[in-house]
Amino acid sequence: MKACSFTGHRIIAPEHVRSLENLLTRAIDYVYNEGCREFYTGGALGFDTMAAKLLIKKRLSYPDIKLTLVLPCVNQSERWAYSAREMYDYIASNADEVIFTAEEYSASCMRKRNAKLVELCDVIIAYSGRSNSGSAQTIRMAEKSGKTVYNLYGKH
Repeated sequence: MKACSFTGHRIIAPEHVRSLENLLTRAIDYVYNEGCREFYTGGALGFDTMAAKLLIKKRLSYPDIKLTLVLPCVNQSERWAYSAREMYDYIASNADEVIFTAEEYSASCMRKRNAKLVELCDVIIAYSGRSNSGSAQTIRMAEKSGKTVYNLYGKH
């Protein structure tokens, strides 16, 4: 195992944030200890942002972590609130690489991003509790491809 992607919901219940951060920290430690050094996140608000922030922080202990953002389109954050764009810019400036799966938003760019996240990894850490979400779609793609999936939803 050498690469890990993240997928999850954009909205995390406020009462779950702290316990989810603790679970996610432990999951990152686990996959790191299993050999993961490359980490991919989709750059969305919510779980993706939480994962990216934790990975940036983890570099203090694990300087060999490589963070890549796999983004659906170049203009992904243009309609976000200022504070969300500010966090997005912080994460992008601390990433080792940024990959765009499309130049502009389209009906298929999110699915392409999700497929790229699956293609690049050996394991996925997820936060997904609905079957009709993009994160659920990513999990189904990963399982079909024989990837290991650790879903943290409902474990806090």
